[in-house]
Amino acid sequence: MNLFERYLTLWVVLCIIAGVLLGQFLPGVFQAVASLEVAHVNIPVGVLVWVMIIPMLLKIDFGALHQVKKHLRGIGVTLFINWAVKPFSMAFLGWLFIRHVFAGYLPQDQLDSYIAGLILLAAAPCTAMVFVWSNLVRGDPYFTLSQVALNDAIMIFAFAPLVALLLGMSSIAVPWATLFVSVVFYIVIPVIIAQVLRRQLMAGGEGAFNRVMAHIGPYSIAALLLTLVLLFALQGNAIVAQPLVIAMLAVPILIQVLFNASLAYWLNRRLGVEHCVAAPSALIGASNFFELAVATAISLFGFQSGAALATVVGVLIEVPVMLMVVFVANRSRGWYQLK
Repeated sequence: MNLFERYLTLWVVLCIIAGVLLGQFLPGVFQAVASLEVAHVNIPVGVLVWVMIIPMLLKIDFGALHQVKKHLRGIGVTLFINWAVKPFSMAFLGWLFIRHVFAGYLPQDQLDSYIAGLILLAAAPCTAMVFVWSNLVRGDPYFTLSQVALNDAIMIFAFAPLVALLLGMSSIAVPWATLFVSVVFYIVIPVIIAQVLRRQLMAGGEGAFNRVMAHIGPYSIAALLLTLVLLFALQGNAIVAQPLVIAMLAVPILIQVLFNASLAYWLNRRLGVEHCVAAPSALIGASNFFELAVATAISLFGFQSGAALATVVGVLIEVPVMLMVVFVANRSRGWYQLK
């Protein structure tokens, strides 16, 4: 892990502090930035999201999809967790904690928005950081690559309908036009651009490709952090008024990550899948494409929405929680391999 990835949680905390302070002293500047929209897509955020996402999508080789057949059981478990368990379990946990357990402590006008943010966070499987997590558990790189490529292909077609279904189940109005624009703008177009660039870069050899990736990687995280500064500058008043909101939103996210990782790990063991596939399967099943979730939440509900804040909490806890899953997977390798 590079410096940015290793200390991502620290950077996020610093961005929260910087954003809140800047929002208090320069509110007009950030309100002006928030108003720069076309078809409900904020242009500055759109640019930043492309800088975030495209370097990550460059790592995806859709040519690896032919390798899916080599790991059918592990692929099957991960797909089941990503698309049949995780979004629905998050919708349930959001309903349980936001509408009931913590309802009396949260702003009543933001309850639906918080749940929507949690749903957006769970509806998109992770695409980039998974390569880091898989390496830390000595996962099969071909499984990880083929699984991520397959998830990306599915996400192009399934993300919008799945989000709409879950929002409807939660009695939240579905802004179909904005959702469609978000999918095209934040998934389809970046995927096409990334694959065209990848083909051009790979023409110079894998070594040249890796050098370019090492150079542009920090820009991706920097764009994410700048987006967070903008978001928290506009969320500052709500956070100052109710600082425990972040902790309450973290509870369903944490439970969901640990539940899905454990279920994927256990199912792989029951099916006799090798540890080098089961461990990354659990990590892919548990992690989220938080960059897409943040951007879509801002497009659908706005910078100052509870949905945007909920997705950012996912960014805040992503690294420490996933490192916890990595630690458990590595320490339990002996138990896993016992027959």
